[in-house]
Amino acid sequence: MSNGLHCKQLKKSYFQGKVETPVLHGLDLTVKKGELLAIVGSSGCGKSTFLHLAGGLDSPTSGEVFINDINIHQLSEKEKASFRNQHIGFIYQFHHLMMEFSALENVAMPLLIRGDSVKSAQAVAANMLEKVGLAHRSHHRPAELSGGERQRVAIGRALVTEPALVLADEPTGNLDFDTAEQIYQLLKELNNTVQTSFVIVTHDLTLAAKMDRQLQLDHGQLKPLVDNE
Repeated sequence: MSNGLHCKQLKKSYFQGKVETPVLHGLDLTVKKGELLAIVGSSGCGKSTFLHLAGGLDSPTSGEVFINDINIHQLSEKEKASFRNQHIGFIYQFHHLMMEFSALENVAMPLLIRGDSVKSAQAVAANMLEKVGLAHRSHHRPAELSGGERQRVAIGRALVTEPALVLADEPTGNLDFDTAEQIYQLLKELNNTVQTSFVIVTHDLTLAAKMDRQLQLDHGQLKPLVDNE
């Protein structure tokens, strides 16, 4: 389903007047289909900026991002939105669920946006909630769920379209150790089932160590993570 993620000479600078603040400096990265990649780095090093560029949420100063062999930054904004809906899942440190909707409705939303019928979307969403262990909570709203349960709903929402790529920004950042471990096991299981590629930005070195590969973002470049750093 996917040829993975390919970033070529990705550069990003922010400008305030004539003052340029470079964040990413010609970053290259290839993530293979089904690979679990962790990216670590200090606060402010550009990890979230990279995820936004890789997911088409922000545009690079220069460089290219290919997903499924599509150069996503050559797409129009409307085409990008459609591409994200079909091929990319996002998981954040804060779940960003819609509080007025049930768990089932939150998970079904990406399917409804792409045009699936309500009946079909809810059936697929119910199956995904079963996979994340929340079938019995499907009609509860986020306010009625624990932090770990909310994050499971958010993961279900990210994976319900069986995307080629999931971009996760501190997915276990607000969870206790046991819940974080459960979330990791869930990601791994779904990764094995769907062969989705995961790029996980995290400060959690324990989580990073469990990924297939670990990289460090430092001075705008990615390099192999060294244990003593």
